[in-house]
Amino acid sequence: MVRTQIQLSERQSRRLKALAAREGTSVAELIRRAVDRALESEELVDPEEIKKRALSAIGRFSDTATDVAINHDRYLAEAYHLRTCI
Repeated sequence: MVRTQIQLSERQSRRLKALAAREGTSVAELIRRAVDRALESEELVDPEEIKKRALSAIGRFSDTATDVAINHDRYLAEAYHLRTCI
């Protein structure tokens, strides 16, 4: 492991300590988990793949969907294979 020093606000520090106590783990472990999640989501974002998916969606619904203006977010999410809360 590499030792790294960070600065947190008082509020962040208090909340992290409380969460660590509830979960029975260390603040350092919580921070490592958060860094892992940030890095995993970064790895999933390939700008070229996003561009390719966006271009493939152009004109995709012109003949079949009449509600694109209303449900465009849902259709884009489907095209990008994303989960939505819509």
